[in-house]
Amino acid sequence: MVQYSNFSTNYKLSKGRVFSEEDDPNRTCFMRDRDRIIHCSAFRRLKYKTQVFVYHEQDYYRTRLSHSLEVSQLSRSISKVFGINDDLAESISLSHDLGHTPFGHAGEDILNKKLEGKGGFNHNFQTLKILTVLEKKYMDFDGLNLTYETLDGILKHNGPVHAEIPSYINKFINFFDGDKNLQGSFESQVAAMCDDIAYNNNDIDDGLYANLFEVEELEELELIREAIINIKYNKSKSSGRFKYELIRKLINLMVDDLIKNTRVNIKKLGIRNYQEILKSENALVVFSSAMQKKEEELKLFLRNKMYNHPRVKAMNFKAKKIISDLFDLFIEEPYLLPLNWRNYNKEYDKFINVADYISGMTDKYAINIHKKYFDLYSF
Repeated sequence: MVQYSNFSTNYKLSKGRVFSEEDDPNRTCFMRDRDRIIHCSAFRRLKYKTQVFVYHEQDYYRTRLSHSLEVSQLSRSISKVFGINDDLAESISLSHDLGHTPFGHAGEDILNKKLEGKGGFNHNFQTLKILTVLEKKYMDFDGLNLTYETLDGILKHNGPVHAEIPSYINKFINFFDGDKNLQGSFESQVAAMCDDIAYNNNDIDDGLYANLFEVEELEELELIREAIINIKYNKSKSSGRFKYELIRKLINLMVDDLIKNTRVNIKKLGIRNYQEILKSENALVVFSSAMQKKEEELKLFLRNKMYNHPRVKAMNFKAKKIISDLFDLFIEEPYLLPLNWRNYNKEYDKFINVADYISGMTDKYAINIHKKYFDLYSF
């Protein structure tokens, strides 16, 4: 049996599920959560959902699926260092992006505008809607009926939630007498930081591959110079092997800093157990101040050189047009929706329903549906 530290979320003390189920003799409750997430349809659709580049650009670039798997791998590794529940960390990591729209943040921005005055659109909240309402795989309930700890970890994987939350989230929080203002578990904090580590380094890799910037430009950053010092090479910095080595060194630098600083915080804050993590005023799992500064420089570089690159901006413009056109179409012509998506009673609900339908699309499906209705020569 695995020995967990006092900081770990104890699966034996789980608050359980909204709908009572018998325990599995061979799997803990968090192992079952992970398995349900992997087998749900929303998880499979991440294969064709954009990270930065639209799926058809090339098969090299990250998708939401490959990103989620990389976050999961990092989370499990760090969880083992601290003796916390790696199954719970994995469940949170694998599901944290389920609520993303097609075309990444470009799609989310448009749906948020379309739902102005109706609650807006938030991909993290949408993840929880998928897991508690929209997935329909079981005879006795909607959603996947995950444990409270997994749902709470997803909700707080970016920290306590002080904003107003929708009814489907309030429902499970109230059911379990939870508190959205407390810190997330150690596992959820690990998953959140691994998300940052993964997407920063993935975007460097994808950006270099797409020739949006060169290694020499990256060397303007202190963090990159620090990584390169530790690379032994006798070939050009433009070679593929050098790039891969650079990404590995960067991930190692970030992970090592995160582990060291978390240990410092445990000691400095006098954290002794799981409950004290939740009640702490500040997050436990964070980079050192020096690494935070380096990461901010990296994010600024990526924003300027990658996210605002004309090629990426052009893709985002097209993506927003596709999502906007489809939303307006289904609002005006709701009978074009599939039969199982026409179940709403009020005009207000129609907007939410259409947003739910579109947000579940893959890039590929959204492009094809847009061609079907807006290409006059497509029948």
